[in-house]
Amino acid sequence: MTDYSEEQRNELEALESIYPDSFTVLSEKPTTFTITVTSEAGENDETVQTTLKFTYREKYPDETPLYEIVSQENLDDNDVTDIIKLLEQQAEENLGMVMIFTLVSAVQEKLNEIVDQIKTRREEEKKQKEREAEEEEKQRFHGTPVTIENFLNWKAKFDAELLEIKRKKMKEEEQAGKNKLSGKQLFEMDHNLDTSDIQFLEEAGNSVEVDESLFQEMDDLELEDEEDDPDYNPVNLDSD
Repeated sequence: MTDYSEEQRNELEALESIYPDSFTVLSEKPTTFTITVTSEAGENDETVQTTLKFTYREKYPDETPLYEIVSQENLDDNDVTDIIKLLEQQAEENLGMVMIFTLVSAVQEKLNEIVDQIKTRREEEKKQKEREAEEEEKQRFHGTPVTIENFLNWKAKFDAELLEIKRKKMKEEEQAGKNKLSGKQLFEMDHNLDTSDIQFLEEAGNSVEVDESLFQEMDDLELEDEEDDPDYNPVNLDSD
């Protein structure tokens, strides 16, 4: 007859020796304890961790123990689900033998795999970002390959912008023509314009000098008397 209590007691002693820092007994009836399992260090010393809670059934190891995850770090929901399925599989395969060490070892390997997956995923994300940055750099220097479709789209946009510029320029020229004043209008608006040239000469320090020698005296001029003019006719004057 199997002494289940003896087998359970012996396994507890062995577990306490194997996991001195992570093994904790919670109760004796029923025998319940926890073991904290931590993965090997990953990138930047990051680890994943879970605390497993086990409870012996009366006829353990001929019955599977009860198990659950009571805490975890850096695990997502899918990882937790995978660990529970792994415990279920290992418990069924080792039924009839003390199995806690086997179950914990299986979870330990699973956590190490998860760390490797995280590392691989981050490396892929890093490579993807580098590829995207490299492609963006290529696009910056080489531009977008020209196709008939994108060229026609660009030309239609360019023509529309050019037409709009021409319209604005014509409108501005038309408005400028309406607002332009003639010389007469400018003179009527500003009477100072008739003296502007003289003021300009004075401000420049220039003066106008007249050479009187260029002109003869009035007495020296030989002017014909009206009576001496053969065409002179007083009658015609009266008729005017």
